[in-house]
Amino acid sequence: MTTQVIRQNFINFFKTKAHQHIPAAPIVNKDAPELLFINAGMNPFTSIFTGDEAPSFRRVVNSQPCLRVTGKHNDLEEVGLDTYHHTFFEMLGNWSFGDYFKEKAIDWAWELLTKVYELRAEDLYATVFEGSSADNLPADQESYALWKRYLPESHILYANKEDNFWEMGAIGPCGPCTELHIDLRSPAEKAKKSGAQLVNQGDPEVIELWNLVFMAYYRRADQSLAPLPQQHVDTGMGLERLAMAIQGKRSTYDTDAFTPLLTWLSKASKCSYGKELPQDQAMRVISDHIRAISFAIADGQRPSNHKAGYVIRRILRRAVSYGHRYLGFNAPFLYHMVPLVARSFGETYPHISKEQSSLQDIIKEEEANFFTTLTNGLKRLNILLKALPTTQKELPGQACFELYDTFGFPTDLTEVIVKEKGYTIDQKGFTTAMAAQQARAKKATQREYGDWEVVKEGAHSHFVGYDTLCTTSHIIKYRSLTTATGKSYQLVLNQTPFYPEGGGQIGDIGHLIWEGESIEVIDTQREHDLIIHYTQNLPSQPALPCKSEVNGVKRQQTTNNHTATHLLHASLRKCLGNHVVQKGSLVHDQALRLDFSHSGKIAKEELDAIAKIVNEKIRANLPLKEYRNIPMAEAKALGALALFGEKYGERVRVVSFDPLFSTELCGGTHVKGTGDIGFFHIVSETGMGAGIRRIKVITGNRFEQHFRSLQSDYDTICTLLRNKEQPVMAIEKLIREDKAMREALAAAAYLKRKEITNRLLQKVTNPKQAIIIEEVMVSDIESLKKIAFALRAH
Repeated sequence: MTTQVIRQNFINFFKTKAHQHIPAAPIVNKDAPELLFINAGMNPFTSIFTGDEAPSFRRVVNSQPCLRVTGKHNDLEEVGLDTYHHTFFEMLGNWSFGDYFKEKAIDWAWELLTKVYELRAEDLYATVFEGSSADNLPADQESYALWKRYLPESHILYANKEDNFWEMGAIGPCGPCTELHIDLRSPAEKAKKSGAQLVNQGDPEVIELWNLVFMAYYRRADQSLAPLPQQHVDTGMGLERLAMAIQGKRSTYDTDAFTPLLTWLSKASKCSYGKELPQDQAMRVISDHIRAISFAIADGQRPSNHKAGYVIRRILRRAVSYGHRYLGFNAPFLYHMVPLVARSFGETYPHISKEQSSLQDIIKEEEANFFTTLTNGLKRLNILLKALPTTQKELPGQACFELYDTFGFPTDLTEVIVKEKGYTIDQKGFTTAMAAQQARAKKATQREYGDWEVVKEGAHSHFVGYDTLCTTSHIIKYRSLTTATGKSYQLVLNQTPFYPEGGGQIGDIGHLIWEGESIEVIDTQREHDLIIHYTQNLPSQPALPCKSEVNGVKRQQTTNNHTATHLLHASLRKCLGNHVVQKGSLVHDQALRLDFSHSGKIAKEELDAIAKIVNEKIRANLPLKEYRNIPMAEAKALGALALFGEKYGERVRVVSFDPLFSTELCGGTHVKGTGDIGFFHIVSETGMGAGIRRIKVITGNRFEQHFRSLQSDYDTICTLLRNKEQPVMAIEKLIREDKAMREALAAAAYLKRKEITNRLLQKVTNPKQAIIIEEVMVSDIESLKKIAFALRAH
């Protein structure tokens, strides 16, 4: 049974149990600032667990790509060392949102594993939560009793909070869980030692298979537990581990999810997998990482030096480093593996196949840059070693850290090289320098949240900003937020005109106004399904209603630029071709920026044509056609463009300006008619890396300011030239005169140097002897150098 079939069987099984199959969310997480990537199947449903969002369906099933490389759940350093950990994996999951609970979850888990997948019942073990005195929670005797219907008590084990109490992070939804483990050892090994003794002990063949979480609590900032509004079921089963069990393999890397990648690596490196430990580990690392890199980039996260982009760059460089050190790759190679990833996932995640060419270009460029980094790092390392006293055979830790932090040179590679040269590394000094850097980084990014203080029970947050910039609101809840820059507050309103940052558009600013009191809203963000208003202060009476008022000038200018972004995107596709796809944008009141897929610089004539089309659409004053809260199928029927990396629900909003020109899925704010934009002007067009271009634009009053500045400069130039009628001709004349003058000066200088050189040569009586010529002269450095070279030539 292939991984594709295993995945589909899981989905089909729960569809027969009245579960709605929903698409996976993008792996790059945009719903919560503290979580860069989706690291568990439950992440997209957090707001449902907390009661902030009403579920569209009570029962849900899907397969969710996950990436565990940051925060509490970080498996990066485990990958390659063992045979079952991964940074990237697929999580098969079924959810109940306030519907069924423990009994059905356990019954269906047993039915699926033993009846559909036909796993041996005698190989399965269940663990249940033993309780926690610290949290005043009893043992989960209900789950224990339910498992007794299927398993002997010797196969049901109580486990501690660390193993059987699921928490996404320091605060948030959580609950006890029951886990299914499977013993994949040979009969002979099972006869020697019971599988019960190896559960949760790190044995590579007695592994956790499925985690059934009974989400019932919320971990508060003070670490106390509060009951959730409803009880939920959140299950997660790693597809790769399940495939390992079903396919009878002793490693997830031996399943069909990885064998094509390992086969390619073996052939390309001429190193057989399964023969040498370092090479095997390298191949496992690379096979895992290329999947993670491909999905992250395809979902919209390019490698960079910031936040999520830095993580992806680190994973990519880790893979290249392993390939370089252990498999002999001295040039880009990862990008050759992208088609294998696309072939493996293309049926379930078609955007991987669609983005294949772009993925290869981006990864190849990143690899090439890193090989340059390795070369520069080697040069720097050699300089550092040569600078050491001859008696010192230890590279200082600070120097090693400099190579890592400044040059991006892998520390383990430094260790290998210095060892070959007869040196060691001051590990203590390196650890100290690294710890100091990590402490600085943590302090700079640390966010401490207070507990939510609920003001209005049972209320939900609604956005009304498409229709109005001012409304009466009530605060639902608020909490404090402390960062390196100070303390602020997050407020949630029952209804708000403030647009939360998203889709490239920045969040609104404005004021919340009470009688005799006004508080500035300095930013608006979305976290999960909440619209968060950031303020520096709290009102004296949070329970009273307030007037929510958006800064209208800034909103209008931002709205102009957002609509202009849509028109630009459509114009690019019309002029350059449908291969152009938006890859990112930034829309604020001063300007707009659009990143898009296209190879090669755009000619000035093409840019003029693109701008001409947009300005024609502006002058036509095309009316906004808006379709709110319509089913995704209806949106697709309208021809709406969807952007990879954005999360769309079952119901969406479509924005159109002339259906035959621009129709896109979009949650941002837009003008009622394109004439509001005024004018569109392209400021610059540049390359952003492999196959990605960037255009910067100004519109409306910002262009007016720009034009006035240019007019002022023009008037000044005309005044200086004393030729207002034909300033270009006057400038051309100045250029010709300047050129002629420079040529005359150069000729005179040449004759002067020649005269000086001849005069000095007359002082030489015997050219075969070493001669010292003394002369004092006044001249510029360049002329003196030329005279000296002329003398040496004689």
